[in-house]
Amino acid sequence: MRISTHRKWTKASKLSILAVAALAATPSLSGELQDLHLNFLPRTDDEAARIAKVTAPPEDFSAPQQFEELPAGAATVRLRTDADAFSQPSGNLEFEQELDFKVGNGLFKKLWVSSPSSTLASDGLGPLYNARSCQRCHIKDGRGHTPNGLNDSAVSMFLRISIPGGANPTEIEDYIATQPEPNYGGQMQDLALPGHPAEYRLDITYEDVPVTLADGETVTLRKPTYVAADLGYGPLHPQAMLSPRVAPQMIGLGLLEAIPVEDLLAKADPDDADGDGISGRPNIVWAIEYAKPMMGRFGHKAGMPTIMEQSAAAFAGDIGISSPLYPAGHGDCTELQVNCVKAPHGDGYDRTFEIDQQGMDLITFYSRNLGVPERRNLGDPQVLRGKQEFHETGCTLCHTPSYVTHRLEDRPEHSFQLIWPYTDLLLHDMGEGLADNRPEARATGREWRTAPLWGVGLTQQVSGHTQFLHDGRARSLLEAILWHGGEAQTARDTVVAMPKPDRDALIRFLESL
Repeated sequence: MRISTHRKWTKASKLSILAVAALAATPSLSGELQDLHLNFLPRTDDEAARIAKVTAPPEDFSAPQQFEELPAGAATVRLRTDADAFSQPSGNLEFEQELDFKVGNGLFKKLWVSSPSSTLASDGLGPLYNARSCQRCHIKDGRGHTPNGLNDSAVSMFLRISIPGGANPTEIEDYIATQPEPNYGGQMQDLALPGHPAEYRLDITYEDVPVTLADGETVTLRKPTYVAADLGYGPLHPQAMLSPRVAPQMIGLGLLEAIPVEDLLAKADPDDADGDGISGRPNIVWAIEYAKPMMGRFGHKAGMPTIMEQSAAAFAGDIGISSPLYPAGHGDCTELQVNCVKAPHGDGYDRTFEIDQQGMDLITFYSRNLGVPERRNLGDPQVLRGKQEFHETGCTLCHTPSYVTHRLEDRPEHSFQLIWPYTDLLLHDMGEGLADNRPEARATGREWRTAPLWGVGLTQQVSGHTQFLHDGRARSLLEAILWHGGEAQTARDTVVAMPKPDRDALIRFLESL
């Protein structure tokens, strides 16, 4: 396993904060974004022409497209019929890499304990946390779920929290569009070590919202209301903004990371210059790892630029574990949570941080290489009909079917692969119904990153439920579609107006992904 050298981040990095704040306020891209996390070779003109041809929209829907059965290219894995369908290593890993994958899997499943402990390699939990391991949120490497009607011990949902930035230009922090809530930080933790109160209990209530389809069928949506109850550290700031999040599935992340940034930016149309009603925008975030702005790719609002940084942030916020990128031993605790900040932690041993760089490299390798299962039933006439509806309804304007990844010199398993993730990784206004009204970097309170659709039809098999969207409110794929608004309103209304056979075919196509 290659050990990388990364920049250490501290709270004193105010220039970094100012830089990302300026980017967040800038309507256009500031300078040329680069794939700083990748060691790649530029494409030749011949390669670019071949890629344009192989990723062009289909003209014939009577048969599958070439290579469509392999959504992750050579990294695609054979379908398993049990709950471990998302837990296989990429299909093109070498034997030595599979060993790294298995060690990373062990770290992903590791249950962290409090400090001080005799298990020096596993202490440092909390003091405030949402889970004791990565696996407790990303159950079976799949999608998390809400607490309602399911086993609460395996809930993988929490609230992000922030307040608006100030307006006093004499303080660097006041340039920030949002900043952590003074008492509760950037994420609310519902669990705590003995002697520390948890920050809150998540209460959810639902209101039924009936939607009548053109053929008379009624679908009942559930509109959630979220309350942070039993607050352990005083009242929330009067301007506190809460945003619910359910853990997303983990498959194919390394391939998403390997898509050339220029291919993603080519899809962006912030001013809707082509008049199609779709105004995708990249989220531009400050990469702590590289101390430069990068395009966000990961998280429900594309708030993280790399898998490494996404993983380190999750260790800090979800488990309270320090790392070279997030070195605070107390995780997300604020300065006002004095007992939390002063509590024992697992730093200071030979590993320096509670998870050291070697551990982060292994976790990142594991997360990059969770394989995407092969497609199912893609030649079925109903699936092909649904695929045509998906294209003609305009779903592909955001859920871009395919890309070819960079030609990578040091990541052959992700190099030059034709992949079918069905996403543009851009931000889109999804309407008031899905709005959380909480900005994140350049993302507004109505914008969300287009979720990848590969593997969506295996959610029931892997996760034991069919809850979708950022907060799990949709209990079926049809409900998820009916919640679409904003830029997706026209496509959503087209689905409402569809004859039932066409709508059933559309859902069958999605279930084949």
